[in-house]
Amino acid sequence: MTDPTNDDVVPADDSADTTIVDGTEPIEDADTMDDTDSTAGGTVLGSTTEAVLTDALADLERVTAERDEYLDLARRVQAEFENYKRRIEGQRIEQVQRAAEALVVEILPVLDACEAALGHGADDVAPIQAALFGTLEKRGLARVDETDVSFDPLVHEAVLTEAGDGSDDAAVVTEIMRTGYSWNGRVVRPAMVKVRG
Repeated sequence: MTDPTNDDVVPADDSADTTIVDGTEPIEDADTMDDTDSTAGGTVLGSTTEAVLTDALADLERVTAERDEYLDLARRVQAEFENYKRRIEGQRIEQVQRAAEALVVEILPVLDACEAALGHGADDVAPIQAALFGTLEKRGLARVDETDVSFDPLVHEAVLTEAGDGSDDAAVVTEIMRTGYSWNGRVVRPAMVKVRG
């Protein structure tokens, strides 16, 4: 039997920070619980947790602002790219039209030769002239060969003049010396005309 008065028995330490009750986890001493304060209404967050939340909110606002900035930048770049594509497409179409116009201008002497041949009685040239002009007309070629119309310096080139009867002050085209042509509404060669007035 052991003697209850034995000096080898160590007395309980009252300064221990934790106490085990019914085999559960140790309960922390009130001095070590700095993050929460127990109140009658519940638990109030400590200053450390509030600082973490404040930092998290600040980070969230910063990230949101950066996201909005990058989104705005992406939208501006996309709009600029769309404008660039439209401008390049417009330039490409204009280049194609200019190239076609240049080709038509080089073909005009062939049409002039056909007209001259027909004027000298070479009726065999008529189908060739009609086919050539018909093909070009489908693409936008038009003759400028009307008479008895007002003289327009943008469409006509006066090479001969005759005196008018004085009844009308406006100059009038009386004869076509060489046919003019327009390509898709743009005059590529003015008509050489005789003008009265």
